[in-house]
Parts: sequence; C-alpha cells; structure tokens
Amino acid sequence: MEDRFTELNPKTCVVLGGRGFLGRSLVLRLLKLGNWIVRVADSAHSLQLDHSDSDSLLAQALSSSRASYFHLDLRDKHRILKVLEGSSVVFYMDVDALNANDFYSCYKLIVQGAKNVISACRECRVKRLIYNSSADVVFDGLHDIRYGNESLAYPWKMDNVLSDLKAQAEALILSVNDIDGLLTCALRPSNVFGPGDSDFIPCFLKLARYGFTKFIIGTGDNLSDFTFSENVTHAHICAEEALNFRTVSVAGKAFFITNLEPMNFWEFLSLLLEGLGYPRPFIKLPANLVQYFLSVLRWLHEKLRPRYFSYPLLVHFFQLATHTRTFNCTAAQKNIGYSPLVSLEEGITLTIGSFSNLAKDSSFSSCCDSTEQTKADKMLGGGKVANVLLWRDEKTSFTYFLVLVLLFHWFFLSGRSFISSAARLLLVATLLLYGYCLLPSKLFNFSIPRIPTSSFEISDTTMKGLVATLVYQWNKGFQNIRRLGRGNDWSTFFKVAVVLYFLKLILSVSKLLTTLIGIGLVFSFMAFFVYEQYESEIDGLVDVLFAQLKEFMTYLVRILPVSKSRHLHYHQE
Repeated sequence: MEDRFTELNPKTCVVLGGRGFLGRSLVLRLLKLGNWIVRVADSAHSLQLDHSDSDSLLAQALSSSRASYFHLDLRDKHRILKVLEGSSVVFYMDVDALNANDFYSCYKLIVQGAKNVISACRECRVKRLIYNSSADVVFDGLHDIRYGNESLAYPWKMDNVLSDLKAQAEALILSVNDIDGLLTCALRPSNVFGPGDSDFIPCFLKLARYGFTKFIIGTGDNLSDFTFSENVTHAHICAEEALNFRTVSVAGKAFFITNLEPMNFWEFLSLLLEGLGYPRPFIKLPANLVQYFLSVLRWLHEKLRPRYFSYPLLVHFFQLATHTRTFNCTAAQKNIGYSPLVSLEEGITLTIGSFSNLAKDSSFSSCCDSTEQTKADKMLGGGKVANVLLWRDEKTSFTYFLVLVLLFHWFFLSGRSFISSAARLLLVATLLLYGYCLLPSKLFNFSIPRIPTSSFEISDTTMKGLVATLVYQWNKGFQNIRRLGRGNDWSTFFKVAVVLYFLKLILSVSKLLTTLIGIGLVFSFMAFFVYEQYESEIDGLVDVLFAQLKEFMTYLVRILPVSKSRHLHYHQE
C-alpha cells in the first residue's frame, strides 16, 4: 500500500484551519484522493480525535505519515514558516472561535493572519494558495443581489465586521498573485451548511429552542443560494488543479460557489426545522418592527458591550432573512471545472441526520397535545381555576368570563353603590329561585329538574372549619389591636398604617379601582393562556431582559462615583 502511495508522487499541502467545519471536510477528501501528504494546522494545542469516519481515516494517515498535525497561531509568523516549509499548496480555510464583539482579536486573526500567511508562502516558495472566502464580502446588508457575478465590487461600508475583515484578507491574497511564483485564488461559497457545522445551522437551532423561528421576518419571499460543505471542499480541489496548469483565467481571481439551486430562504429554514422536530415559521413580523428592535440592541451593544448575545450575529441573520442573495457560478463552472457533487435536497437530509442529537423531543403538534403539566398550569395550582383560565373547555371558560364581566358591570359600571348593587343582585337571585320552583315538572315536553335541598346545605365539618377560621382571624386581629394599643410594636404599626393608607387611596379613587379590576379580569383570562402557548418565547425574552438589566446595573456601578457604586453594589447583593 505504501509502495503504491509512493508511486503516485504525492504532493504536500497544508490545510490551515484543518480542524474547523470546512477544514475537516477538506482533509477527509484529500486523504481519500490518495495522492496528498496533508499537514493539518489549527489553533488547538493537541489533536483530539473522535470516532467519526473523518477522524478514523486521519488516524490511519497519521500512523502512516501521510498526515501530520501542527499547532498554529496565525499571529505567529515564525510558527507559520515552520509549518509551510517544504509544501507546495496551502488551503487557507476559515478561522474558528472568533468573537465578533472583539474587533482587535478578529483583525489580528483574519487580516494580520492573512498577511503572515502570504509572507510565509513567499518565503517558503509555496506554489499555490487557495483562500476560502465568502459571498458575504460583496453584500452590504442593504441591497438585494440577484444572480450576482464576480464583477461585483466590495461595498464601501459593511455592518458585518467579520465580512469586512474577510474582504480585506481576500483582497490581500488576490493582490499578491504571481509574486515570487505564488499563484492565488479565492472561493466565495454562499451560506455553507452541512454535518459538523458550528455556525450557520446551530444559530437557527438556538433560535428555535427559544421559539423565535416561528416568526417570518418581512414578506418571506426572498431567495438565497446555499452550498453544501462537501461541494465547497470539492471546489477547492478543482481550484488547485486549475492553478496547477497556471490557467490565466483562474490565478488572481475570485469565484462564487453555490449548489446552483436557489430557493426561498424561509423554505430552506422550514425544511431543516421540520426535519429536527421544530415548527415551520408561520407568523409574519414586519421587517421595520424587527429593525427597530435591533436598533435598541445596537444601543445596548455600544453602551454596555454585553457578553450574553452577539449583536453582529443577530444583524447578519436579519440581513440574510430579509434580502434576496443569489449568485452566478458560471465562472467557476467554466474556469475551474466546478459542479456540485451533492444536491441541495440530499445535503439537507444529510445535515438533518447529523444534527439528530439536537432535535426536539417531539413535534409541534404532539407538543400541543402533551399531557405534561405546563408552567402556567403549575402556577395556577393545576385545579379547576387553572382549567378555566387556560381555556381547557372553551364553553366553560367563556361562561365564567361572561358571568364575571356581568358582575363587574353590575357592581362597578352601573353607577350604583356597592351595597345597593348587592341588594339588587340578591333580590334578582331570590326572584329567579322562587320562579324556578313554581315551574311545572314538564314544560313543552321538556323535563325541568328540581334543585335538591342538599345544594343549599352546608355540612357540619365545613361549618366548623369556617367558624374556626373566623374565630382564629378575629383573635389574631384582636391581638394586633392590643399590640397597637400598648404602643411598643412599631413594625406592626407601620404595616397596618401602610395597608390602611393604600386601601383609603384606592377607595378614594373609584375610577382607578374600577380600571384596575377591569384590567385584572381581562388579564387573568388572557395572560396565562398566552403564556402557555408561547412559553419558550416569553421565557427567552425574560432571560434576555434580566441579562440586560444585570449588564445595565454593572454599567451604572462602573460609571457612578465610588461611594454611590459601593452602595448600589451592596443592594445588588
């Protein structure tokens, strides 16, 4: 086997970022081709292999010296020189573990890292450098792109910091083409997804767990191009082969890479979510409303620099979700011989299978019919009150709601005093009971059941319990009055005084009391029901609000004078 490998005259290549999402896929493909000696370089200090097919093949290649691993920091040029020495090809893949909120770190790793790689390639006499860029480098976040080709210029301003830095790195790599014998090109895949994805798909699933993917932002008609990861690595192999022949139409050029199957962005998202047990997006939100919410987050991001969410990531998702972005891959097909190996449908199926561990335990429909007690049910005690307020039986709940609305109108909106309203209600109840008893046993062939006397009786046990409760409360009140009379319990005095004052205040403002009771009535029949339907969304929003409040308190402690900040910190604890 080794003799056969030697006969193939293998080429030595370096895969920078070889343990990342696309890097793993490229390493696996290179090893399968059998005519490469692969140097895997990444930021991890040691190589941690798992039981996947990719790592099993890599383990065999490591034992036969067909592959080797190098710890690499792109900010260390001397280390890059050691890794690249003796290689003829460098595949420059994505830089992982970037914090979009840390501009300085991102600049050093992406832009300065690209400069270091270029310099090392020239010194080590590397022949070909293929850079994995992104279609985002030509997207300004404001305008649609419909079948855009390589003639598109870089936008003069981008909201996405990572895309901006990536565009700078791409321009640097393309500008050094054919200097010191180094041939370069860049590939621009659009919306890369697939097994092992650590960015694109996990972002959707994180939003789905909070229930936010039920919402469609904007009209939902925007098209997008997507690229399966294996097709991206295939494009890198094609680009290297084209550069090997010193093709003028390839060197120093950038090429868009897609699956050649544009589809509706929300349909793509729906297929993924449905495959993993989440509901399809079905509630449309105006894009202007979401943009206003993002403007608030921008202010928080600039003022507080919070660590609990990535504002650039949210903005990028919003831009993808509301704009059409399709690209023309004719240049890649013609000049580097690219064509997708895996169809979009097959890629989605493979991706869903690889993320099965993150799938929802049950589908949306089964979730709605689940017998598991919800948080709202637990809050209401899970009894008859819970069944009424959560509208378990619509007829019963509506009946209770109608009766309470009538009582509210009778006591608070009729213009009569409370005692007068109560007296009239008792009078009406008496007339109804008396008239009901006068009715015959049958009326128009309908049997009229009699009210049993037991319905008006109270058992001795219940009566004793009520009397005992009344006596206990009376004695407790008398003890409190006696403590007040002695004048030595200031705590009880202030409690009673505050309660009586607020009671006087509420009763003196009858309109306010009426309004509060009316709001409370409507709120009780709506709030718990809505919370049960959108439990995950509301919980996620509350978590974000509390996190914002915590960050705001930290911000206040930071800007207030020392004495006041200590006092505020004491109350926080």
